Amino acid sequence: MMPDPVLLFATVILLLPMGYCLLAAPAFLLVRLDIPPVTQLLRGLFNAYFLLLAIAGVIGTVAFAVEGRLVATVGVAVIAAFAVVARRWFLRRMDADLNARDAGDPEAVRRLRRLHWGGMLCNAVELVTIVSSIPYIVVPPA
Repeated sequence: MMPDPVLLFATVILLLPMGYCLLAAPAFLLVRLDIPPVTQLLRGLFNAYFLLLAIAGVIGTVAFAVEGRLVATVGVAVIAAFAVVARRWFLRRMDADLNARDAGDPEAVRRLRRLHWGGMLCNAVELVTIVSSIPYIVVPPA
């Protein structure tokens, strides 16, 4: 059986923001998060990641819906919806911790680091889910 090129293309589009986050986010483990420019870059990274993931999720949802793959359509739509909700929640928490850090809260940097780890974990779970489902979503059902 030949893979469906539309679904393969949609899957690759969905993997691009995940790969970006996978490669860029661990670099922030090597720097301290009490430096304002570093945390601005980290915030920008996660802002772009969630935004691109939502856009890629919408593209993937449309592609899977057009191809008539209902289960995969729902799965990709859940990823897109998660990206929209997670972006709002994540950035709100990060902004609160940044403001607390700037106000002198010594625990704010630790909360930022935990948020950073949580964002990387979310990305890893999504990435493993998509990569492990490629054989099921790209090849047409028999």
